[in-house]
Amino acid sequence: MILDSLTVDPEAFAAGTGWKSTPEGLCKGAQCVPAPEAITAAGQIDVSAAASKLNMAVVEDTQHGLFAIGPESGGRALTTATVPDLALTDSDGNPFSLTSLHGRKVLLVAWASW
Repeated sequence: MILDSLTVDPEAFAAGTGWKSTPEGLCKGAQCVPAPEAITAAGQIDVSAAASKLNMAVVEDTQHGLFAIGPESGGRALTTATVPDLALTDSDGNPFSLTSLHGRKVLLVAWASW
């Protein structure tokens, strides 16, 4: 879910994440998480507080003033977007290392025929 603010109305939060604000807390199906700190005095969702209770990652793009909130992770969210150095061979059989692209954004696509 991409946001321009860390405060959003409950309907937008539910549409983007599947978690609905109810009197019991934030609920998705039969699962409810008590999260009174995630509801502001104005009835909005405090995305940072909700993400903390639901184990969701929140990242900020300071250049564009945007935030992204990921799905609940069960505690297995990535803490960084840094890839370990991978050494692969190119189509000519020469070694290629991802560190040679240092400072550039890289999209790594993996595919298998099975």
